[in-house]
Amino acid sequence: MPAVLQAQVADIADGYRSTLILNLITLTVCLFILHIQNEAGWANFVWYAAAVVVVACRAYALNALNRRGKLLSAPQSSLTILSLGALASGVVWAALPWTVYDFEPLGSHAPLFLMMGGMAAGSVIKQIGYTPLALSYSIPILLSLMVNLIGNWRPNDVLVGLCLSLMIFVFIRRSIWAERMFVSSQVARHEATTLADSLTRANSDILRQNSRLEALANRDTLTGLANRMFFHGRLAGDIARAAVVKEQVALLIFDVERFQSINDTLGHSAGDALLREIANRLSSIVEDGSLIARLGGDEFAVVVSGPDALHRARTHAAAVLEASRRPIHWHQRQAVVGLSVGLAAYPDHADNAEELLACADMALYDAKRADRRQLREFDPDLRRNAERKRIIEQDLDRAIQTGAIGAWFQPQVDLTTRRITGFEALVRWQHPQLGFVSPPEIVNAARTVHLSEQLTASIARDACLLARRLPEFGLGDVTVALNVSPREFALYSVPCMLQRVTSAHGVAPSALEIEITEEAILDPALADDQLKRLEQDGYKLAVDDFGMGHSSLAYLIGLKVDRLKIDRSFVKDVARSETNQKLISAMVSLGQSLSLDIVVEGVETPEDAAILARLGCSIAQGYLFARPMPASALDTWITDHQPTALKRKTRAKHLSVA
Repeated sequence: MPAVLQAQVADIADGYRSTLILNLITLTVCLFILHIQNEAGWANFVWYAAAVVVVACRAYALNALNRRGKLLSAPQSSLTILSLGALASGVVWAALPWTVYDFEPLGSHAPLFLMMGGMAAGSVIKQIGYTPLALSYSIPILLSLMVNLIGNWRPNDVLVGLCLSLMIFVFIRRSIWAERMFVSSQVARHEATTLADSLTRANSDILRQNSRLEALANRDTLTGLANRMFFHGRLAGDIARAAVVKEQVALLIFDVERFQSINDTLGHSAGDALLREIANRLSSIVEDGSLIARLGGDEFAVVVSGPDALHRARTHAAAVLEASRRPIHWHQRQAVVGLSVGLAAYPDHADNAEELLACADMALYDAKRADRRQLREFDPDLRRNAERKRIIEQDLDRAIQTGAIGAWFQPQVDLTTRRITGFEALVRWQHPQLGFVSPPEIVNAARTVHLSEQLTASIARDACLLARRLPEFGLGDVTVALNVSPREFALYSVPCMLQRVTSAHGVAPSALEIEITEEAILDPALADDQLKRLEQDGYKLAVDDFGMGHSSLAYLIGLKVDRLKIDRSFVKDVARSETNQKLISAMVSLGQSLSLDIVVEGVETPEDAAILARLGCSIAQGYLFARPMPASALDTWITDHQPTALKRKTRAKHLSVA
């Protein structure tokens, strides 16, 4: 870490000059001792001169590094240079015993021995911040003393030399430990300083951002509220402050209902006037200093920070929703414009501004989807649902390619004879991570990632495989129904896709029944041509969920629909509901007058089945007869539900094949 290296350099440089001065003094004292003992010779003077030169070079190196700023800009190189200087001094000191004739470390030369040992120990103690420098200086000195002691081969000298070798080992370990402690303290100090600096920078950034936004006109030109740029800066700043002072930040997102229709019918000037009135109403209600912003289009936001932010945000939302019930007047016009509100709070729901905005948007979407003109507070389930949706969309293509998504089949039977009259193909997917994925989730995901054609084609293939096998069970006249989502007609050519699939499997179009909801029939621009072609190609057509829409009778007649499927909502508990009985009776009469078969869905009890048969319903499907099952389970079910003669024939055929 550069900061630690700089701290090590600073620690060394802080006492470097005093260390060099102490070296000069000690060198001079050693030479003086030798002079007093009449032992100073030319070798000692050469040693002294070399030592002084080394000290001078070390002083020069320090000054040069300091002058050029290398101590801070290149700490690693500086440490290497200073360590080499320490090594040179250590080597010079280590040479002292070899310049003294008949050196006696525990005898007459004990003062020199003590001074050398003291200098080595002092270096280790003083330079705890950087072990290589301390050891470069002390190890040569201690090794020199150890060699001289052991080389005398006297018991006392050998013992002291061995102790000195142990001391070298201890010095090395303690130096390394001391450096680690120094580095750890510097790292902790650096982290604390960095944290303090980051808070300071964050505060400075907030102030600087506010100044820039003010200079760049931080107001929305239409409403006079804060604009989107200022909103993002304020939200991030409030969250940064809240993180320090341990407070909440609440975010409200408002969406105006029916705004596009006002724009389309009355013009953009009317829409602009309406937005200004909404902004004025927000400003008159939210008066506690909270930021009110227009995010764009018909979307507004309120950022509530400070004490009790979440409670205040709920209060603001309730007041705005109540006020939205009153008509808004502008340019001698008026309209009741509802608002939907999403609420999220930091740190309860998110860790940063981006996540908080996403959470508030999810809550707003939930408010608009479920029931408009209400407040929805973010719930973790919304994030889980969003993540579930993401995973489904991500894995859908692979599931289609590998066959993980496939068709299960629910039989349709004659209510009187219990004869099998058809099967409905239902999409099923058991996701390895999410478990069962519902058909609406699959269909919506396919539409989102543009895989609707591939999905429907895969179910059509499974339907064709079943249709090819039905004659083996004496069910050659039985059809397999396939659901087609109404919106698919606008995405691709359904007849072309079905033609490819049926041709590839050798299945006649008449073996398949295409079920379409009334929504498709009501939009001729989307479905008319394709439905006509499906009819011409020979596919049977059925209207699914009949009674839930507003089908045109003329269109039903012109399209030559074969079946009407009465929605399960009319069938549930029909035995106890006279109203549902009357409705079903009317729909049955309509179907009979148009020569259409009637299929009832969701039959679950014998009582309901009996009532439906009495009302004239001929065909039914539901849990009373069979639940949806994979194609592999149909063989047994079909065999068990065939008439006796056909059972024997089917079993004999299978035995002969076996």
